[in-house]
Amino acid sequence: MREEGSLRERLIDVGAELVATEGTAALGLREIARRAGVSHGAPRRYFPTYHALLSAIARRGFDDLGARFAGAIAGVTAPRDRLRALAGAYVAYALERRGMFELMFRHDLLDSERQDASDGPRLRESTLPLFEGIVGLVAQCRPGEPEVTAAVLWSNLHGVAQLWTWRSLQLVLSGGAADVGRLVDAVLDAHLGPANP
Repeated sequence: MREEGSLRERLIDVGAELVATEGTAALGLREIARRAGVSHGAPRRYFPTYHALLSAIARRGFDDLGARFAGAIAGVTAPRDRLRALAGAYVAYALERRGMFELMFRHDLLDSERQDASDGPRLRESTLPLFEGIVGLVAQCRPGEPEVTAAVLWSNLHGVAQLWTWRSLQLVLSGGAADVGRLVDAVLDAHLGPANP
């Protein structure tokens, strides 16, 4: 039993390493099995579908992002300052862990609802609390519809991260890495109003 759990974790470890070094395109069942040193059919014993394996790998990314969020807001009390810290951590994670970041938000590839409950929490149970925390902070910063504002804020930050990764924003901005922080501040100002009106 312990050995089986270890193999399951090894498959996830290999997948996480593969997505980190080679991106989502490299995440094939056969390649993960080969690198884990098992037969190509072995992953099916632990993950009934390819999507279930991808979801387990993505859940590892959400756990990592959640830990970064916790570290970013440790000791920060004001809601807007907490949002700023989370926004900065989100964009930094996207830039540092590009392959994992891409996988984590590809819910068209992930099995976020149909996972077997014995496989641990469903992916949605790992992701929704992160968003709900942002909604709660937005509600403290701005009246109105906090879910919509949080969704638009998230979309904007995701776009900043993606366009920076693709080097598109560098074409129009000249300040280098310092511009990432300015962009995060501008996103917050756009959706929450200026910090110091």
